Amino acid sequence: MGQDHFIRAISSTPRAALAAGTPQPRPGSVAVTKTDLCDVYRGYIDCLNRQDWPRLGQFVDENVSHNGRQIGLSGYRAMLEKDFREIPDLRFNIELLISDAPYVASRLAFDCSPRAKFLGLDVNGKRVSFTENVFYEFRLDKIVRVWSVIDKAAIESQLRN
Repeated sequence: MGQDHFIRAISSTPRAALAAGTPQPRPGSVAVTKTDLCDVYRGYIDCLNRQDWPRLGQFVDENVSHNGRQIGLSGYRAMLEKDFREIPDLRFNIELLISDAPYVASRLAFDCSPRAKFLGLDVNGKRVSFTENVFYEFRLDKIVRVWSVIDKAAIESQLRN
């Protein structure tokens, strides 16, 4: 049994899997493959793009942290709702997606028109394109930690022109 095989290990693991050296999940957890996390992540992005806030908890843990700050699911949802209010045409587009369970790395591309200030910049409705590099840690198919960096320099460059 290879490392990328799907294992649902809620109780005991067969001796053959142990003998084969397959990484074992923690007791009571569910191990997922790279493909599974990519599918979960795509569902999460779809949830964001549809602004399906009641479903957000299906993808994000109650105790999620963002860039080192413990904000919880309600704070995470409020952050996203604010983003959509300030950027009505916001759409998350996956440009690159890599998974190494329990982590997902994604490069998201945006082409949108923030209403006023965005990242402290006076965008005022001008269409800008930029990317965001995001790393996620998953536990039991839910996002528990997010690290995000937006390419602010790309936006600054477009505002100068």
